[in-house]
Amino acid sequence: MEPFPPAEPRRLAELAAYQEGAIVSRVLVKQPAGSVTLFAFDAAQELSEHTTPFDALVQVLDGEGEVTIGGEPHLLRAGEVVLMPANVPHALRAPTRFRMLLTMLRR
Repeated sequence: MEPFPPAEPRRLAELAAYQEGAIVSRVLVKQPAGSVTLFAFDAAQELSEHTTPFDALVQVLDGEGEVTIGGEPHLLRAGEVVLMPANVPHALRAPTRFRMLLTMLRR
């Protein structure tokens, strides 16, 4: 897929389409200070529990996604956001199809 061009408005939904039985991701920005990645989860897809050394902001764009942070599940709907703190185990699950923007904040 082509790199995300600067100074050119784009619709997020067009940058990561849903694929049946899959999770699609596309890095939109990658800099030393952090990255922004767009994800499209098909229903029933998940990312297993893991940790990262950076804070990460999850913003749900459409649908519903379950974000478990430190063992506590949070159901997020379109327009909602949650901060996943560095070094705390987290996982993501798609009860329905959903798209999210993940912003990693390096220290």
